[in-house]
Amino acid sequence: MGVRAWGLAGILALAGTMAAAEDLRILTSYEAEVVEPVLEAFEARHPGVTVRHLNKNTNAALSELVSGNARGFDLFWASAPEAFEVLKQAGRLQGSHVDFAYSAVGWTWRAPFEGGPPQDWNDLLAPDYAGRIGMSHPMQSGTTHSLIETILQDRGWTAGWAWLLELSGQLNTISARSFGVLEGVEQGRFDIGLTIDFLALKRSGAGLVFRYGRPIIIIPARIAVLEGGANAEDAQTFVDFLLSSEGQRLLLRPDIRRIPVNPEIRAELAETLLPAVRAALQFSWSRYDPGLASRRYAGVNQLFESFIARDFLRRRDLWWRWRALPLDAPQRASVRAILTHMPVSEHQARTAVLDRETLIRWSRASSALLDRAEAGLAE
Repeated sequence: MGVRAWGLAGILALAGTMAAAEDLRILTSYEAEVVEPVLEAFEARHPGVTVRHLNKNTNAALSELVSGNARGFDLFWASAPEAFEVLKQAGRLQGSHVDFAYSAVGWTWRAPFEGGPPQDWNDLLAPDYAGRIGMSHPMQSGTTHSLIETILQDRGWTAGWAWLLELSGQLNTISARSFGVLEGVEQGRFDIGLTIDFLALKRSGAGLVFRYGRPIIIIPARIAVLEGGANAEDAQTFVDFLLSSEGQRLLLRPDIRRIPVNPEIRAELAETLLPAVRAALQFSWSRYDPGLASRRYAGVNQLFESFIARDFLRRRDLWWRWRALPLDAPQRASVRAILTHMPVSEHQARTAVLDRETLIRWSRASSALLDRAEAGLAE
């Protein structure tokens, strides 16, 4: 097979020179185990094309492509649809993006689960799950950014951030990559992992169970031909293959487990898809808004860093103390209001210039809130 993933040597070799014109170069957020079955099937149909793919997290991939696609990638292929909106706004797409699969977010655990797993998003905030949950950082994981946006779009900006800030008190860790969450659950480092459906479902053979968060909000996964690539013709051929019956049927494989966009192929999943998932696929109100997510993409990522990740251990400790101390009702409500407060509005997050001054201001605002919570607990 001609499918090759770029290692360090290949990346360095291509840094200053272009690959042969017949090579098809794909930048993707997916790990090799997800993309290689599709790439191998494509090459079997098109033996004259050698496919090279490089895995990079969504945020890093966006930075490279928005900066000019210096290495000449032909395709970008990822789960976070807002990333394609960012590239479109930056003029980095040749034509438009296309949806090739659907997903939704939730959480996974390893069976059997002592005491019973959480049934809905709010259950994740229960004391029984404190310190037992893992998630990845949205700056390192496009799927986590989509998960956070799912919460914000469903609950609204203020209530959504309140939930996320309270969730921080339940976390065991914030991992660098989406796969780190799955590995943490598999290896028993923590009990619950926030993730996207296909990553957990294809590990069901290893004992992982996945539950969709309700309401189920459908997120489209996308692929697009890039400006600055050297092989637009083969790139479009690959997109056409991915949307063909053969390409869509590949998504049903147990080692891929995606929901195809083709309704006829998707019908083959009818017996295994939950009724709530089938219903969500039929109604526009249950769809994710990538345009909204893209307009505040950098702001949401930075707010997570400034208000959750940067002082993660301190914030988590304050939540644990809040639960453990014998506070009276007014004191408990006051401290909780401080710990769940996001002082940056949606408009500010969307329009702010994320320079050093802004990042310092946001970090100081977070620290000030934690200081207030600390003082409230000491009263």
